[in-house]
Formats: sequence, C-alpha cells, structure tokens
Amino acid sequence: MTTPSLPDSAVLLGARVDDWRQAVRESGRALTRAGATRDEYTERMIGVIEEFGAYVVIAPGLALAHARPGPDVLHEGLSVVTLATPVEFGHPHNDPVCVVIGLAVANAEEHVASVARLANVFNDEQVITRIAAASSADEVRTLLGLAGPGGELGDGPTAETGTEANA
Repeated sequence: MTTPSLPDSAVLLGARVDDWRQAVRESGRALTRAGATRDEYTERMIGVIEEFGAYVVIAPGLALAHARPGPDVLHEGLSVVTLATPVEFGHPHNDPVCVVIGLAVANAEEHVASVARLANVFNDEQVITRIAAASSADEVRTLLGLAGPGGELGDGPTAETGTEANA
C-alpha cells in the first residue's frame, strides 16, 4: 500500500476559518472535491473530534482529521489545508493548528499504514512550518514526499488559495 495521492483539488492554501470545525470542513470539502469522499464524511470527521476530543492534533500546529472507514469513503484520499490564521482545537500542548491534513481510507489496514507513513514525514519538525508557508500544491507534495497528478513528484499546477476558494 502507498500513501494516498494528493491532487491539486485536495490542497487549499491560506484558508480563512473561524474555528476548528470550519478548518475540518475545509479539509473534508477538499477530500470531496478530489472524489475520495461524499459530504457526509466531513460531518463524521467533526463528530470524531466532538466525541473523543482533540487527539487528532498529533504535533504542534498539525491536525490529522479522519473518521473510520464507511460507505461515504469512495476511495482512499488525502487533503491538505493550510490556515491563514491558526485555530485552537482544544489540545493542551499542540494548539494552535495551522495545517489540517484530511485522511480517508476504505479499510482499517489502510488507515494504520497511511498514518504510519505520514508520521514518518513529520519526524522532521520543520515540515509543518514549511507546509504552512507553502505557496503551491507542488511544494506541499514535495514536502510530503508524494507524487503529483501525473505520477511524478511535484507535477501539476498550483493549488487554489484560501482567497480564491472562499470568494
């Protein structure tokens, strides 16, 4: 198994949100735009945080929004949303969050494997800061070590910015 791809439609840079729920919704919308999930998955991601708390904030500045596999997951997917202004999720040590990664998987084995691969990327403490400052989807993919839409690392046009996406 490989880490899910990250198409341009799944990257939103500089999103303007008021709270963690809006941040997770942007992440879910990006997964839906990429064809990985249906809209219902976004609400399930929010429900997980409401039920279990801010455990999804896995490192300083980074949230990994996800929910269990379900019928609203069409195929595995990844999204990256950077926030114009960081928001609090309620984590005692890792708030505020400036990068939200959305993860959708079709089965439990994919979930564990994908989380493990992503965790390896974040062994470098500077990666979160670099992703938060990224100016293109290519740059985000390069930082995450992911292939672009054409299958090559860093291939494809730039991501939308929060200003364009929220206009």
